Amino acid sequence: MTARPLDGITVVSLEQAVAAPFATRQLADLGARVIKVERPGKGDFARGYDESVHGQSSYFVWLNRSKESLSLDLKSGAGRAVLDELLAGADVFVQNLAPGAAARMGLSAAELTARWPRLVVCDVTGFGSTGPWADRKAYDLLVQAETGLMSVTGTPADMVKVGISVADIAAGMYAYSGILTSLLQRANTGVAPAVEVSLFEALAEWLGSPAYYTEYGGSAPNRAGAEHATIAPYGPYPCADRETVVVAVQNDREWTRFCADVLADEGLATDERFARNSSRVANRAELNELIAARLAVLDTATAVKLLDAAGIANARLRTVPQFLAHPVLAGRERWQDVETPGGPVRALLPPATLAGVVPRMDPVPAVGEHSAAILRALGRTGPEIERLRAEGVI
Repeated sequence: MTARPLDGITVVSLEQAVAAPFATRQLADLGARVIKVERPGKGDFARGYDESVHGQSSYFVWLNRSKESLSLDLKSGAGRAVLDELLAGADVFVQNLAPGAAARMGLSAAELTARWPRLVVCDVTGFGSTGPWADRKAYDLLVQAETGLMSVTGTPADMVKVGISVADIAAGMYAYSGILTSLLQRANTGVAPAVEVSLFEALAEWLGSPAYYTEYGGSAPNRAGAEHATIAPYGPYPCADRETVVVAVQNDREWTRFCADVLADEGLATDERFARNSSRVANRAELNELIAARLAVLDTATAVKLLDAAGIANARLRTVPQFLAHPVLAGRERWQDVETPGGPVRALLPPATLAGVVPRMDPVPAVGEHSAAILRALGRTGPEIERLRAEGVI
């Protein structure tokens, strides 16, 4: 088998919930050895979010495959000694503890890089490690609120949160890419710059378009439900068979084809109410009535055939169960079984496909499953390990 890009890289992570585990799971996908340090007993609190996957949390199963779990009481001297031994041989350290917790434990980026200059230290915070909100806790919903994301998401009557943990995922993605960048810098210069990613600033970056639209356009984008706030027609329309097709017209050239080939009314293309995208957005209600009336007499298959023939991008509005059976995922063989303590589950392969590289898809660990093996590798004997277990250190 071809070597994976991060084979030989060791990551030690004091992680919980979503953001940091998402970053480190992606490192594990590329071959890194990820040692997940958990509290003895219940471990990462995300293990208890739900019991939907063979009695396990859907979040935890998604985010923690291919990792080793070491249960460790870091408030004990013996536990902290084990952590220091691991860090001495590690390439990357990741933490997303509560504000200030890592620094109080002597695990700040400045302290760690002073001891181990080649260690890539990645801190995932809520609102940054400095500044007026450094001490505030941050969870996904709170960050969606603070960035204004919720104010542009939903219907004109009701704002809503995004249905996935988008702030956590954004932070996890930037932590992942930041760690890879620091490893590259270390390879080139011998210096491993510390990485810090905050949930707030990660999601703030994703607000770029509405931020510019608001600052320089004079008003925020309107909440448009399942439609695009600033492009029309771009949204869902029911068909005669009660299924829904989503239409996405990107420019005036496509609009002309859409009118002729799908709506069967070439004159609409030059109607002053709809001739430009900004006009179509301003007259969205009238536009939607015309499109809805046409698609309401077509079944979904016919509507999709017309849209495809006209070169108009479209989609079927699917539910999550329908997504799980999606023909693209099956046709591209994107599913692979992964073992968990509760039994095997289907998992999607990582979305970045590297030619000739098989991603690592190893089991999801139980709490402390690898504690004894890790300690033996550090030179602890069987009796010493049992003593640590009896004392609640592991």
